[in-house]
Amino acid sequence: MNFAIPLIVAIAISILTAEEPARADGDTGMRQIAAHSKERGVDLAVTVWYPAERGGKAVSLGESVFFVGTRAMQDAPIRRGRYPLILLSHGAGLAGNPEALSWLATPLARHGFIVAAPAHPGNSGPERSAAETMKLWIRPQDITETLNAFGEKNAFSGHIEIGKVGMLGLSMGGGTALAIAGARIDPHRLARYCDTDAVNQSLCEWLRQSGLDLHAMDLGLAGRDNKDARIGFAMAIDPAPVDIFDFKSFTNISMPVELVNLGKPGMIAKTTQASEIAKAIPNARYSPIGDASHYSMFAQCKPGAAKIAEEEDIGDPICADGAARSRGEIHEQMIDMVVTAFDRALKQDR
Repeated sequence: MNFAIPLIVAIAISILTAEEPARADGDTGMRQIAAHSKERGVDLAVTVWYPAERGGKAVSLGESVFFVGTRAMQDAPIRRGRYPLILLSHGAGLAGNPEALSWLATPLARHGFIVAAPAHPGNSGPERSAAETMKLWIRPQDITETLNAFGEKNAFSGHIEIGKVGMLGLSMGGGTALAIAGARIDPHRLARYCDTDAVNQSLCEWLRQSGLDLHAMDLGLAGRDNKDARIGFAMAIDPAPVDIFDFKSFTNISMPVELVNLGKPGMIAKTTQASEIAKAIPNARYSPIGDASHYSMFAQCKPGAAKIAEEEDIGDPICADGAARSRGEIHEQMIDMVVTAFDRALKQDR
């Protein structure tokens, strides 16, 4: 298990312009905004999906040699009204950018949410960096800066429903969601994470090949409190790596939290296992999807993608799910679970 970080090759997932008129629903818009990160000293590229009027330019998001893209309308006019905001955090490696989660973000926008995902620097593509990937304590700050950007004057001014903000993360993004909720990293656990290959062989081998020694990293800020009180609900799907958190900090989380694991109980990797975390958090729900795998959070694979991944020595079964159901069917269940959770958390008192 490598929480979406392939061993040898990191291939950026691009935004491809559709050559034909899109079949995408005209009410699903997408545009880019910037959120300045004081800590990183750069502007974060933020992808936003939103309810939209007809118009804009047809694009296919997240498409690559491996994965099918998801259609949306770039820069379409925003539909009148105010909408709850979902802040979305992606994983690393092949799922290391916002567009990789378009299969999930697009139906959320269609359902009446604005979804905003910052690109966490160094997590994928040509700028991929082992050191930046493992600075897990900065990821929550990227989310906070993204939320700050919605308080500034931009295209979404007047379209965000005040006080209705939630957080969704998958894989390493799920760990980010837990940190935003109030969980704290234990710097000693993070430093020891790759002392053995038993926890995450492919990730730790990549770190060694990159020359990164977690013991030598400056972890002075790793244990800080990253909770953002403006966010009222968090959902994490296969959060990783959960075994670097101070377990006691879960008991101090006050917001409602929804946790989902992909795999059969007893077969879920320790580094993503969330059932005990759910017991520790005072107001948490937990659900496994037994016939899914960690790779079920990727977009649907193109024909022949599994063979290409093997030839490229990716090192992970990126097209493999848990059992007989297709990835599309598993995605339908995951979308339904996420929509239900955020409806309950952000729309219940309407």
